[in-house]
Amino acid sequence: MTQKTLLTGQTLLFSGDPLVLPWEDCVHVDSSGGVLLLGDRIAAVGPAEGLREAHPEATEFMYGDNLICPGFVDAHVHFPQTAMIASWGKRLIDWLQTYTFPEEIRLSDPYWAAELAARYLDLTRAHGTTTVASFATIHPHSAAALFEAGAARGQCIVTGKTCMDRNAPEALLDTAQSAYDDSKTLIEAWHGHGRARYAITPRFSPTSTPDQLSALGALWAEYPDCLMQTHLSEQPDEVAWVRELFPQARDYLDTYEAHGLLGPRGLYGHAIHLEPREIDRLADVQGAAIHCPTSNAFIGSGRMNLPALAERGIPVGLATDTGGGSSFSMLRTMAAAYEAAQHHGRPLHAAQLIWLATAGSARTLHLQDEIGSLRRGYFADITVLDLKSTPDIAQRANRAHDIWEDIFTTVMMGDDRAVRATWIAGRQADEV
Repeated sequence: MTQKTLLTGQTLLFSGDPLVLPWEDCVHVDSSGGVLLLGDRIAAVGPAEGLREAHPEATEFMYGDNLICPGFVDAHVHFPQTAMIASWGKRLIDWLQTYTFPEEIRLSDPYWAAELAARYLDLTRAHGTTTVASFATIHPHSAAALFEAGAARGQCIVTGKTCMDRNAPEALLDTAQSAYDDSKTLIEAWHGHGRARYAITPRFSPTSTPDQLSALGALWAEYPDCLMQTHLSEQPDEVAWVRELFPQARDYLDTYEAHGLLGPRGLYGHAIHLEPREIDRLADVQGAAIHCPTSNAFIGSGRMNLPALAERGIPVGLATDTGGGSSFSMLRTMAAAYEAAQHHGRPLHAAQLIWLATAGSARTLHLQDEIGSLRRGYFADITVLDLKSTPDIAQRANRAHDIWEDIFTTVMMGDDRAVRATWIAGRQADEV
């Protein structure tokens, strides 16, 4: 008989997008809520007392004043950079040459790739992250390693072999043909199998020739239900480099569009220094802009104007961008997103921040019907937050006038100590 589990506490519920609608109308907290789990899915959400009476056989986990929310969804990371996180003193292009590329060469060893994939998922799970969209390396086994580690944990994983055929060390170069062939083999082996989803992955235009971009665009046309992830307009010197490499292109985004790599299932990381035409085209096709605020600050890239992009109807997600990002924590990333929006004079409410880290990111991954919300039929990926996890947070929370002030304190000051429990596919983290 399938196990029934009841989680009770304060439940966070979404009925719409708080970046489009007034947040008060579409994000709510039930102070005496419950979530009933049946196997790996959510079977019911509602008042705790009613669920308790209707399902007396369920094993109950009583979380009291803790906040039961959807598991965090990290929409842009580089799991191969786990061991080099928080490396000193470089901007993007130097960062790649000095830290990233040497680290990715290490993943030519399948055993190291497997060890690092498992380490990364264990670290992020401790921070309440239940789904990730990650770049791998050029080595096909690196993508397979992350899929395998996710499958062992019942976890939803989006990843893809990173493709580069120029402007990188010889040990990290593939070709247009091998990028196509290796990616296709991985798609057929993993995409849609269990909770695995494939993302066709050109690193960014400077490291792919037009021939490789075209090959990957053709592959996406063959498998249109795959995602496509890349980088876009992260730093001004990167944008200038793209102009030199693609003199015929109208702008950075056009280097993807001209090769069949612009579409509604596209994930465009950073998207800081956008031209008006690029914003128009992302809005037209509903390509997603993925906000990486800790990375943008750490590497000195700038600050995405997320509220302005959301107002144009562009899907936006939130991401740690490990290891350019300096934290595995989506709480820290929400805090950085608040700070970035403040720079543009547009403070984000706690309801908007936590939506970005859950339902918003799930939407950019086209997984909004499976994860990101506490709803019947969704996977039971759940994070429970202790809203008084440390003395400094507790002393501030004790002055809170409402639940949202309480939640905002944890968003701004919380870390892994605030994560009371993480559930993945209906199982507690220490069982996974």
